[in-house]
Amino acid sequence: MGAGCCQDGCGTLAAKVSRRFRRALWIALAINAIMFVVEITAGVAAGSSSLQADALDFLGDAANYGLSLFVLGMSLRHRAMASVLKGFTMGAFGIWVMLATVRHLFDGTVPEAETMGAVGVAALISNVTVALVLYAFRDGDSNMRSVWICSRNDAVGNVAVLAAAGGVVATGAGWPDVAVAAIMAALALSGAWQVLRHALSELRPAP
Repeated sequence: MGAGCCQDGCGTLAAKVSRRFRRALWIALAINAIMFVVEITAGVAAGSSSLQADALDFLGDAANYGLSLFVLGMSLRHRAMASVLKGFTMGAFGIWVMLATVRHLFDGTVPEAETMGAVGVAALISNVTVALVLYAFRDGDSNMRSVWICSRNDAVGNVAVLAAAGGVVATGAGWPDVAVAAIMAALALSGAWQVLRHALSELRPAP
């Protein structure tokens, strides 16, 4: 009797968490999709590699949130497999940004600091909002943890973009923008490793 009641209670709690997580994911998906359009347009116009990198990160996160919504309610194995895909996506993004950073370094591009700063503030507000919405799910399974890591890295990256804008103004050179792009790439690679390690541990058969 007691075990049955516990089971029913746990099922009800899980359903409530699932509904809350689904709602949080839809909010995160909408914000990231809008900010991708804003940042990629501004990044190209301003000639900023860090803004373009951040815009692609928004796009990748929107896709990841959509994937998380698709597998929500599926088995732990299916959610873990989705997290593996997301981990590889984050890693690919990090490698792409590293390569783009090297190219901008050799090109000597000097971006428009004013545009970087204005868009960076809007992106920071968006990502902090998403991080707060997803904060409650940071200790869940690999699927929940992966979306939290994405949002956390994005907020940190936006602070770095603002610092890069200040560096460009202070130095009149493009290297602060390049340096921030490199930091964002490192964050993406670190996040990818965390997500993959957690997901692969869930895929291992129980001893």
